[in-house]
Order: sequence, then structure tokens, then C-alpha cells
Amino acid sequence: QLSCLLKMVTLHGIPKDLDSYPKDLLLFLSPSDYAATGSCSQFFINVGEANVDVLPREAPQRQQLLLEALACLKIPGMQINEENAEILGRLVCDLGGEYIRSSGGSLLKDLSHCGSFLPDQEEAIRDVLSSGNTTFGPPATWSAFTLSELSGLIPVLDHSILQQIPK
Repeated sequence: QLSCLLKMVTLHGIPKDLDSYPKDLLLFLSPSDYAATGSCSQFFINVGEANVDVLPREAPQRQQLLLEALACLKIPGMQINEENAEILGRLVCDLGGEYIRSSGGSLLKDLSHCGSFLPDQEEAIRDVLSSGNTTFGPPATWSAFTLSELSGLIPVLDHSILQQIPK
């Protein structure tokens, strides 16, 4: 339906008020198409607010969106700072384990909004959290507030992390 709607909306070119359309529609548009109406970073801010789960995780369009977002933001290597993580929004859910490890705690807030993780992502999240080198500190210092901040990541925690958390 979204793909069909996009065809109707863009029949006579990209409308100037594209930002007023549902964000999910942008998942079917390429950043180069959007360039006429705004910057690529603005495009990915909007895409980051979309429900990327409209596209299956392995869908070529979804993988292409992530690659184009990383290129647009000129992210060198595997390290993503909090500002870029915020721009990526829900696209951080598709970042591999190496990005998660290299970025330390800067992705955790955004990752906590993801619905599910691949095994290498789960392992990387556990590595980052158990290192204690995040704003949350080591698990032995976590409070109920910390757990509410990490609520979306709790299913990823394993026994070795859980047993360190104070009652």
C-alpha cells in the first residue's frame, strides 16, 4: 500500500511538502529522489522516525537505506556517535555487532527501541553493557531507574549480567 501511495504522490515529481506525509512512505523512496526537497540528513532523520519493520529485516531496500544513511552521514569506520545514532533512529536496529561494540554506549538508548535482535547484535549489546564503560556504569551499580532506561534491552541480558544487578 505504501509503495503504491508513493507512486501516486510522486506521479508529477517529488512534492515540496513531502515531509508532511507519513514517515513510513519514505522507506520506499531513495535519498537521491528526496535531494530536491531537502538534505540527505533530513531525509534520514525522517526515515529514522518511520517504522522500519514495514520492510522485512533482510529486504534489500532496508539494507540499502542503512548503507545510504551511513554514507550520507559520512561515518568513517564502525564508530557511531550519539548525534548520528539519533539521526539513524530505528535504522540502528540493523547495525551489526561490530558497530555496536565500536560505538560503546552511544547506541544503547536507540537500540532499546528495537523489537528484536540478531544473535551477533545481542552478544555485542551484552559485551558493551557488561564492560561498564557506558553512562549506566557496571551492572553492579544499576538501580531500578537504570533498568527502566534499559527496558528494551532487558531480554538480551544473560545470567552473568543479571546476577550482578543489586536486588
